Amino acid sequence: MRALTNYLAALLLTDFLPSLPLASAKHIMIPNTSFNSQSDFDTDWNYLYPWGTDHNGAARMSKSQVSLSGGVLTLTARRVDGEKPATHGGKQIAIRYLSGAVHAKEHFNVSRGGGYDFAGEFRATTTRGTWPAFWLTAVQGWPPEIDMAEWKGSGKISFNTFNTSSQVRARDVDYPNPQDFHRILCEVRDANGRDVSAKFWMDGKLVDTQYGKGFVGAPMYL
Repeated sequence: MRALTNYLAALLLTDFLPSLPLASAKHIMIPNTSFNSQSDFDTDWNYLYPWGTDHNGAARMSKSQVSLSGGVLTLTARRVDGEKPATHGGKQIAIRYLSGAVHAKEHFNVSRGGGYDFAGEFRATTTRGTWPAFWLTAVQGWPPEIDMAEWKGSGKISFNTFNTSSQVRARDVDYPNPQDFHRILCEVRDANGRDVSAKFWMDGKLVDTQYGKGFVGAPMYL
């Protein structure tokens, strides 16, 4: 039985503070050393989703599917049988896999004049049926949601912003050489005091710019 594995080599999260000169406005919230050791990890991250083990897919999250080694976070999915079904949107979902997820202990709230840079080095599978994701989602209600990188088993990588369930800006592009690490950067900024802009970069190239309506001031999970 083949396991499906995704890797995150390093993640750097920078907060841009409003009302400060640009040269002094940067503040590192999650350093790129946060996967160097268990104690480093425990400072910034928790296991599972913020709300528990299940979401809207056929995988249940488990701490056992998360590992750290050499500064790399590894999430591995394995096939299982006999798991209790999950419930989402009033419907039951059969659980076919155990997988791994982590979330930041901090919440992220784009203030007026502020923003964040979310950057990481990823090696993600594009195997059919898999769904790795690096995303922001609402702490209260929904949306906002910004999918800073999402791989849906199609051979492509997706960058998405949800304003409602039907008002979605999505950009799918080819994901070359999935066996290699790729650098993902999402620059999230206050656009006008109410909306946020999200610039999506892959390997140093700008892929798309999207906007989230009313996202300013709304706390989000990473």
